[in-house]
Amino acid sequence: MARFQHRLQTALAGLLGISFSFLLSFGWFLVPSAEAAPVSLALPVVAYLPPGDAITDPRSLLRYSLPIDSPEIRNVQDNLEGLNYSLRTKQWGRAKREINKSAKLLNRKRTAILEAIPEERRATAEPLFGKINTQLEAMQTAAQTKDLETLWSGRRATLGVIGDLEYLMVKGFPYEVPAEYDYLPQLKGRATIEFKTNEGPVTVVVDGYSAPVTAGNFVDLVERGFYDGMTFDRAEENYVLQTGDPDGPEAGFIDPKTKKYRAIPLEILVEGDDVPTYGATLEDLGRFLEKPVLPFNSFGALAMARPESEPDGGSSQFFFFLFEPELTPAGLNLLDGRYSVFGYTVDR
Repeated sequence: MARFQHRLQTALAGLLGISFSFLLSFGWFLVPSAEAAPVSLALPVVAYLPPGDAITDPRSLLRYSLPIDSPEIRNVQDNLEGLNYSLRTKQWGRAKREINKSAKLLNRKRTAILEAIPEERRATAEPLFGKINTQLEAMQTAAQTKDLETLWSGRRATLGVIGDLEYLMVKGFPYEVPAEYDYLPQLKGRATIEFKTNEGPVTVVVDGYSAPVTAGNFVDLVERGFYDGMTFDRAEENYVLQTGDPDGPEAGFIDPKTKKYRAIPLEILVEGDDVPTYGATLEDLGRFLEKPVLPFNSFGALAMARPESEPDGGSSQFFFFLFEPELTPAGLNLLDGRYSVFGYTVDR
């Protein structure tokens, strides 16, 4: 992530020279039109609280946001996700115990894990168990020899395969989007999008499972070529890098069919909820201490910009959140619940 951070910070220094295009590699959605009044978009000044203990890895956040029901695979994942503390502090004995525990959990719960996968996908899942076991064995050896580099890369690779296994468990889109948003594009899954900038490529994963309307709008605009050649028009170091404001007086996307501004509702899925909330911040709902499934925890989190006073006033403008742990602590910054996160930067 450091190289991507450097690229974004370089972009801050040479802002007017930044432009990009997009490549959609995966996704499915509906493409109607909408009506709303144009607005000017702005983000508020944010107060910050002391840092908390939260997940900051974008791929980990994407794994945990998958709509699956398998405590067995989650236990294996939790154990390996937590291994980072042992590796950072070089507690070799603890690391070995955690790796061994992961291997035992995987093999003891193999049947239950397989049963959580639709039958037609189980043949695809079977080889993944062998791959995970092979990687865990290599990690056990690396722990014995205190090979930190191999342990870090092994943990990352193993969690990647666990994520593949979890993705096979997804049994379709998990809820009904309110009918009042049927006229808006909706992403009922995930899409991988590559930003091509003059500072190099940046890849994001857009999550329609947690933000189907926000993600669907974004993917639709990408496919229309709406963002092609745009520059970043707002940059605040350690805060945001924003774009999506088209040339001319309008602050968002004007649907060519209706000639109207397409407004996107504020959309936030809270941990433990079955469906997202729409049209109100978590603070307005008295839920400001609850956690979104897609939080502002990771450098390069992708979110929809909107007017401060209009939760449903977003359209085409979006921003990268420039996570800086001391100023914008994961799990405690006040952007959570106020803006719709709909994806994460996963490569640079």
